[in-house]
Amino acid sequence: MARILILYYSTWGHIESMAYAAADGVREAGAEAFVKRVPETIPGEVLAHIRAKIDQGAPIADPNELADYDGLLIGTPTRYGNMAGQMRTFLDQTGKLWVSNALVGKPAGVFTCTGTQHGGQETTLISTIVNLMHFGMVVVGLPYSASQQTVMDKITGGSPYGATTIAGGDGSRQPIPEELDMARFQGRHLAEIAKKLKD
Repeated sequence: MARILILYYSTWGHIESMAYAAADGVREAGAEAFVKRVPETIPGEVLAHIRAKIDQGAPIADPNELADYDGLLIGTPTRYGNMAGQMRTFLDQTGKLWVSNALVGKPAGVFTCTGTQHGGQETTLISTIVNLMHFGMVVVGLPYSASQQTVMDKITGGSPYGATTIAGGDGSRQPIPEELDMARFQGRHLAEIAKKLKD
């Protein structure tokens, strides 16, 4: 059975919700889903001040364990059109995997969240995908067969580069069903490809 890691960082829980939706999709494809998060780097008093969601139950991942999985799906909020610093710090510790070619040929994808509709979703996805390509991974996006990304009657995330959601400037907007469906689709799609590559 293919083993897929959904690795995420989430400040207020938006990416956390998307991660668990993606895990549902992985399981729908008959693969095993592992949801883990990267370590927090913001001091506790600052997290309390910004009302961050600190009660996230996913275990903390270790950079060296990425090679133990058949596929990888990274979830990170955007920070100025790029991945969050917590995810950057985590990926900066994977040099040993890069040197040993431990991730070459494995499928991987990215999903994200921004504060506004045009807040850097695609630049975050693409700049994170660059890391996957340096690892030699097979990039898996969100094809247009995920019809939720063509919705025109409401504000919604979604990109061919990966599933996305919009948090709102104050973080009050939670992922809507269409956005969770896109994350689920991407998880299922990646797991199906991982199973084919594993066979």
